[in-house]
Amino acid sequence: MTQNPYDLRPAFNLDGKVAAITAGGGVLCSMMGEALAAVGATVALLDRYQEAAERAANSITAKGGKAVGIACDATDRASMQAVCDRLVQEYGKVDILINGAGGNHPKATTSADLSFFDLEVPAIESVFRLNFTATLLTSQVFARQMAAQKEGNILNIASMNSFRPLTRIPAYSAAKAAVVNFTQWLAVHMAQEYSPNIRVNAIAPGFFLTDQNRWLLTDKETGEWTARGKQILGHTPMSRLGTPEDLLGVVLWLVSPASSFVTGITVPVDGGFSAYSGV
Repeated sequence: MTQNPYDLRPAFNLDGKVAAITAGGGVLCSMMGEALAAVGATVALLDRYQEAAERAANSITAKGGKAVGIACDATDRASMQAVCDRLVQEYGKVDILINGAGGNHPKATTSADLSFFDLEVPAIESVFRLNFTATLLTSQVFARQMAAQKEGNILNIASMNSFRPLTRIPAYSAAKAAVVNFTQWLAVHMAQEYSPNIRVNAIAPGFFLTDQNRWLLTDKETGEWTARGKQILGHTPMSRLGTPEDLLGVVLWLVSPASSFVTGITVPVDGGFSAYSGV
């Protein structure tokens, strides 16, 4: 039987691939793990909290997928090296890395009670370490393995703040801007110095309700939208926040052979937020 040249399903097949996802116990990254497992990948969900990692892994295995939950610290290179070594020992390789670790810090966020002039340096540094440094350190570890294999795929998680800094969160905005710049740099470096079959891309989610931003977008007492939440909805042409499922198509495209000639880009997944001028 002649193969259908328009059948793109093989291009999205990840059978035999091994994927590592930092912050794998979180809302968004655990769903990414579910999606990768659904198309054949063995998924290692890496999280600071063992319970969260195992819960996400168990959700995948309950559906017939292959997954393991591992506690580690994405801001500590030795911790990530130990994880990478374990995965290579158990599975022989790591094909895909998703750098999902990130977040903000209340003391790096301006408010009526905390001015820009009083933001604390340790809080600012912690935001950079969690968002940018963790991405760099984890990429160092896993990209070395990919260089030895001569192939691999890294997906970083940027943000709308990478392109247009939001009010109140200067450290987070700057750190996410650094992630986009680093994505471009690493894509060129790995392709030129090691193998054109090592690709590095990023996605820039718009606004999703997560544990990190819930206290900014909704009122803790009533659950209603805050003024900031309403403002974000008003500047999102699709008039809603994103759901974890909204990210999955782009994630699968970027980590699969379907995007084999794509590297060094950041794809917004934002309901039109970045396209809207406000008028």
